[in-house]
Amino acid sequence: MNYFSHILINNVIPLSIMIALGALLYRLFKLDIRTLSKLNFYLFSPAVMLKMLYESTISFAILGQVLLFFAVYFTSLFVMTEGVIRVRGLKNGMRTAMRNSIIFYNSANYAIPLNQLVFVGDAFTLSVQIVIMMMQSLIPNTYGIYSVNSEQKDRRLVWRTILTMPVIYVIPVAFLLRGFHVPIPAAIYTPIGYIANAFSATALLTLGVQIGSMKWKLRFSDVLLSNTMRLLVGPLLGFGIVLAFGFHGPLAQALVLSCAVPTSLSSVLLAVEFDNEPEFASQAVFSSTIFSIVTVTFVIYGMRLFVH
Repeated sequence: MNYFSHILINNVIPLSIMIALGALLYRLFKLDIRTLSKLNFYLFSPAVMLKMLYESTISFAILGQVLLFFAVYFTSLFVMTEGVIRVRGLKNGMRTAMRNSIIFYNSANYAIPLNQLVFVGDAFTLSVQIVIMMMQSLIPNTYGIYSVNSEQKDRRLVWRTILTMPVIYVIPVAFLLRGFHVPIPAAIYTPIGYIANAFSATALLTLGVQIGSMKWKLRFSDVLLSNTMRLLVGPLLGFGIVLAFGFHGPLAQALVLSCAVPTSLSSVLLAVEFDNEPEFASQAVFSSTIFSIVTVTFVIYGMRLFVH
């Protein structure tokens, strides 16, 4: 019950308030969601990625284990999702929107505070989550953009769009700066910190603006399918992979917990930026965030019992 109330008070309610404010601002001022989307892709997301990777203390040995886990987990989840999409008979843009709502999960402004709550501010488990966040930022900015534009005949335009995404350059730069202990001048690092701190608020407001502009034709069965795959199948798959690899201790627990979080705001940003089922994407993010109060609590209890 303690985890339930803590997740509700410290994660879901604050997120919901920010989303509600975004919806209210849209109703009052008709905010331009395209502008908000571009701010997230080209400014806030790269800044938070640079700051977190630059400040991370994870070793290369642990980095390799986390990347191995993520590669197997992501591939397995992708294959399972493709099977569900085919059985469901989804077509065109809806296939991509459903896939993105399952394989892209909220590894930043939900998973990081959750990680620090469960592991009581442990620096090691935070570093594990930051690596997961790195991959969950890189893939939507590469494969995610490619997938939502896959219907375009001119693939050169798609690749040109991908190559304009700052995140794909920020990640290697951050590792190089950290690896060679290169100090970033305060005059540069201070504004990076300001921008990074605004990431969560802007992303949540963007989701709220999208929800405020929707006609609210609820896609109940599709949203339920997405939530089931993300919140139930996702963490169960994570459990299985951790046990198969023989991981244990805080590393194993942090990896399992990273799989339990709701659908990422990246799926909404991609849907809005490239006009690919934005209403479904918004409903999937919002509902999975609410339902995660219950599912994440059960994952935490299960993690404590079966992952040592």
